[in-house]
Amino acid sequence: MAARYRAPPVASLRIVPLDQLSAVYHRASGQTHVVAPPVPEILDLLADRAMTADELLAALAARYDLADGDTGGLVARLDELVDTGLVECVDQPA
Repeated sequence: MAARYRAPPVASLRIVPLDQLSAVYHRASGQTHVVAPPVPEILDLLADRAMTADELLAALAARYDLADGDTGGLVARLDELVDTGLVECVDQPA
């Protein structure tokens, strides 16, 4: 089974665009993170439901006209977001 990821509900995050970057305030932890695209887009998609990296890549491609996505790169970004506490890995592969 592939790992599934989810973000906190939209109401628990405050995302403020700052030119090319965005500030993400995570109310539960009280921490503010400065992130680059596509992190706000990832958080938006994962707030609705848990997804595998492949499902998320397909959703990003459909919503944002992504030409060529890299699942490995997306997994690396998701793992970084898990480390910061902005995303949770809800299913670990066996």
